[in-house]
Amino acid sequence: MNSASINFAADNTPFDEPKSIYEIQAESILEILNKAGLQTKDIDGLATNGVERFSSVGMSEYLGIKPKWSESSFLGGSSYLTFIKRAIEAVELGYCNVAIVSYGSNQRSAKSRKLGGVIEDHTPQKYFEYSQGILSPLSLYALVAQRAFHEWEINSEDLAEIAVLARKHALLNEKAFTFGKKELSVDEVIDSGVISSPLHKLDCCLVTDGGGAVLITNDDISKSLNLPQIKVKGFSQLDTHISYSQMPNYLITGAEHTSKQSLVDAKMKLDDIDMLQVYDSFTITVLSTLASIGLDQPKNIIEKIKSGYFSLDGELPLNTSGGGLSYCHPGMLGLLLTIEAVNQLSNNFDNRQIDNPSTALIHATGGVFSTHATMVLEKVM
Repeated sequence: MNSASINFAADNTPFDEPKSIYEIQAESILEILNKAGLQTKDIDGLATNGVERFSSVGMSEYLGIKPKWSESSFLGGSSYLTFIKRAIEAVELGYCNVAIVSYGSNQRSAKSRKLGGVIEDHTPQKYFEYSQGILSPLSLYALVAQRAFHEWEINSEDLAEIAVLARKHALLNEKAFTFGKKELSVDEVIDSGVISSPLHKLDCCLVTDGGGAVLITNDDISKSLNLPQIKVKGFSQLDTHISYSQMPNYLITGAEHTSKQSLVDAKMKLDDIDMLQVYDSFTITVLSTLASIGLDQPKNIIEKIKSGYFSLDGELPLNTSGGGLSYCHPGMLGLLLTIEAVNQLSNNFDNRQIDNPSTALIHATGGVFSTHATMVLEKVM
């Protein structure tokens, strides 16, 4: 069995004009193929979703390929970390040789995202949780935040610090939706207006178009093409619930299990990690995730944010692109978190490159902390 790795990663935000989901994905795929010296006919594995009912099949037809391996299951925001892991397994087992994991969404320009979210009529949560007119998932994350205020003794100003940090990083990212704007202040986050108490507008992720892709090959091919190699050293996924009322713990989530297991797989500890890329659908998502992976107590995490611990030049840089809060959130963020980590590990940036990183921990979540996936990456020296 041959070893496999992530060889290239690319995003394609922002856009000067509206594009279809197919166009968004194809642009990123063609970019990484061009960098690698490959062509579309070389692709024999593809993972994607959110394109159409038969997502991987439809995208394959658009590209003019007939993959031997494909994947298009749906786990919300954590889907793409699981896709990458499964693509690597497929390459290592010989099911395919060149796999692409791609995602794209035009939800902003197509105006397909509704404030109330997606509520399916046949589900129990439709009758037992959404019947009071809540906004999904916003109001449910707001309930998590309200619980955090009570148990962790934090407040809106504390959560606002997370949005302030995200904007600082996004201002160095030319592809960020908020690039060219100004730094945020805590007061501006609070003054942006309550959307679902206690969450304000700037506590919530962006609604943008966007997408990206990663290229995965076996070591023989990557060496013959002189491609960079980023290894997945640890991985874990966990599904815990779909109904909010069935959530095992409203503050410490499945990230506790998946982060621990992925670090065990990687034979590493948190102290061995050079950067964190974690899902930030809301400010509370970040705080809950960092607490769940065991970084520190919540109030101490907030103090670390204020002190610069998570800044680009800090001890443990966090969401270096600006994340879903300030860079881009096209509906599912997991692939873009991975792309940022791969590019940082490959030293592809100028003004926002962190100092010689060799490892990264990525965590993505779907639903309301319903699905979890954690991945530990390491660059081959």
